[in-house]
Amino acid sequence: MLKLQNISKQFDGKTVLDDISFKIGSGEIMSLLGPSGSGKTTLLHLILGLTGADRGSIVFSEEDLTHVPMKKRGFNIVFQDYALFPNLSAYDNIVYGLRNKKGTASEQEVKEYIDFLELTPHLNKRIGELSGGQKQRVALARTLVTKPRILLLDEPLSALDGVIKESIKQRIQSIAREFKLTTIIVTHDPEEALTLSDKILIINQGKISQFGSPQQIINQPDNEFVKQFIIKQLLIKRQNIYNLFGEMYAHA
Repeated sequence: MLKLQNISKQFDGKTVLDDISFKIGSGEIMSLLGPSGSGKTTLLHLILGLTGADRGSIVFSEEDLTHVPMKKRGFNIVFQDYALFPNLSAYDNIVYGLRNKKGTASEQEVKEYIDFLELTPHLNKRIGELSGGQKQRVALARTLVTKPRILLLDEPLSALDGVIKESIKQRIQSIAREFKLTTIIVTHDPEEALTLSDKILIINQGKISQFGSPQQIINQPDNEFVKQFIIKQLLIKRQNIYNLFGEMYAHA
């Protein structure tokens, strides 16, 4: 459904993305994975339409969107900080974008999204009264009711821990499958990418290091960077877990 061909982008003479090409199908989840400053967020913004490419094309369902403005692409994003309105209730946040906008969810469909994300008990709460996982679900509901053609998520799990993180991962997978919604996720965490995605695009210094399934990334890394990045990040996470348990036992 989505195809990028030879996408390149510069800022102030510096190449941020260099000859990026890939394609993903309907209902697939793809993670953009790489270290800080690798170009992940710039690529996400290019797909969304927040910024334009210097070279290359973006095609969705055989429609060339390369020069189509963001409002007409029909894509939507959940930002890392959720960007919810603290003075509004959870319900008012969810339906905020529906005012006078065609092609969005009906009242019945809004209810179905709310039920799907198990938000009914929290609809009258203000944002400050919600947990991190509840805020993430409200942000997802607010995006889904606009019926996006592609769902973009910027570090959706970075502020969540443990059971809540696993719950949101399952929600994201369910959304992609249930609504056949192509989903693109930016993350710096290999474990998230490997357990959440159908495809992974690993970027380093603006170039593709590898594009493939989680199994291919793990079993057949294309180069030393991919191998070292995956191993290093997983070891860091494991060490952080050991340190956390060590602190817990020390204070027990």
